[in-house]
Amino acid sequence: MRVFNFSAGPAALPEPVLHRAAAEMLDWHGSGMSVMEMSHRGREFTGIAHKTEADFRALLGVPENYKLLFLQGGALAMNALIPMNLLGAKRSADYVNTGEWSMKSIQEAGKYCRANVIASSADRKFTYVPPQSVWTPDPDAAYLHVCTNETIGGVEYFWVPEAGDVPLVADMSSHILSRPIDVSRYGVIYGGAQKNIGPAGLTFVIVRDDLLDRALPMTPSVFHWKEQAAADSMLNTPPTYGIYIAGLVFEWLLEQGGLAAIEKHNIAKASLLYDALDASDFYSSPVDRDCRSRMNVPFFLHDERLNEAFLQGAQVNGLMQLKGHRVVGGMRASIYNAMPLEGVQALVGYMKEFERVHS
Repeated sequence: MRVFNFSAGPAALPEPVLHRAAAEMLDWHGSGMSVMEMSHRGREFTGIAHKTEADFRALLGVPENYKLLFLQGGALAMNALIPMNLLGAKRSADYVNTGEWSMKSIQEAGKYCRANVIASSADRKFTYVPPQSVWTPDPDAAYLHVCTNETIGGVEYFWVPEAGDVPLVADMSSHILSRPIDVSRYGVIYGGAQKNIGPAGLTFVIVRDDLLDRALPMTPSVFHWKEQAAADSMLNTPPTYGIYIAGLVFEWLLEQGGLAAIEKHNIAKASLLYDALDASDFYSSPVDRDCRSRMNVPFFLHDERLNEAFLQGAQVNGLMQLKGHRVVGGMRASIYNAMPLEGVQALVGYMKEFERVHS
């Protein structure tokens, strides 16, 4: 029996995608092969790769002067590859610190350059996005980096920072494809796939053409964006099955009506859960209301001695992976695109019943 999986990642995939992948596992479109067995340079897989890229571009409206790369290593590896590929002759970059993933980016960048923290929400335990009026940017920085959705803390940007002539770089791992975005406002958008795109092991990079000539000489060829762009992301063997699954997810999203339609679905889910939290004194939501993530919803029981009982009861009711990240504790419900409204309805119903019994 399928459960409602609230995991932050690897996360739930749309059931139609899983069914189709299962049906095509042994024989993809009469080829007599699984996609996992195909040569990445063969006609079959190159066709898959080209359609996957085209659908991703269509969903996001990626302009023609941007390259789309499918790489490996995850967003954490990309935290190091960002300065490697963007520093050029400069030796500093600006970062906004809104939580754990911002801090990881800052830590990795610090190995290659001076990582200037130009704003931070650490003063209130990363429960808000600092307004741009308090940022202290360096106009000579190589780039400005933000994490536009903090998976652990549940903080999301609903506005695009103004970076001037400095390229704006965004880690969008955990909310990419959850709503429309204006790609042209960014120099680079990147992330891991295991939230809203596909299985772990696949990383995407959307990079503006004019930023491809800034890599440090030390940058490995396999992580050099210009070299990978010239090779259509096939300088080495790419994560072929991850790309295939991503392609199925993109097709599913297009069938739902694209990102405008999926945003309405996500707003409905998030509103239902946050409304339940706000209506209760038994639970609390720590994040400022104007930057509450639609994808990752952390919450706390006022009596934390009940945490284990809450999780055990949730599991009995088929509500899985609700334990909060070890850094912050409490609970966390990740309600990515693939989570149906029925899953959030079941969670809210369980929360109300648990409160009734334990109040």
